[in-house]
Amino acid sequence: MNLFLISKTAHLVFVMAFVASTFYLPRILVNLAESQAKAEGEAARARLILMGRRMYRFGHVMFGMAFIFGLLMWQGYRLLPETLPQAFAMGGWLHAKLGIVALLLAYFIYCGRLLKAHDTKGKSLPSATALRWLNELPLILLVLIVYLVLAKPF
Repeated sequence: MNLFLISKTAHLVFVMAFVASTFYLPRILVNLAESQAKAEGEAARARLILMGRRMYRFGHVMFGMAFIFGLLMWQGYRLLPETLPQAFAMGGWLHAKLGIVALLLAYFIYCGRLLKAHDTKGKSLPSATALRWLNELPLILLVLIVYLVLAKPF
């Protein structure tokens, strides 16, 4: 198996893990907002905060690994020209995809900051309904990313 397929496989696996964390972290925020409204107790809140912190850290590690393997596929042909093809050197679709990935990362960081502000400063979260709507944003961004990668429209 060549290095390009290995790096592409690793990139996809780490991207899937990162996207899973972008789906799950806002869900933890929804549960926090609902537990705050129901006054379920400090134990449930502490457990959700801990889960959120761990998910945030996990998501950042997965993004970093996906970034490294994506960079290897994108610019690796310069380091290892005999092993890695110049597959992603040109195309406006790649710039659009990277822009949407940056939006997805900004969304993830925003959710993490909501969690941190709620935990450390005691700031209240948006309503559970607003957080549910916010939870739909990564799906839209993911569909756009997948379309750009598969169709390469420009």
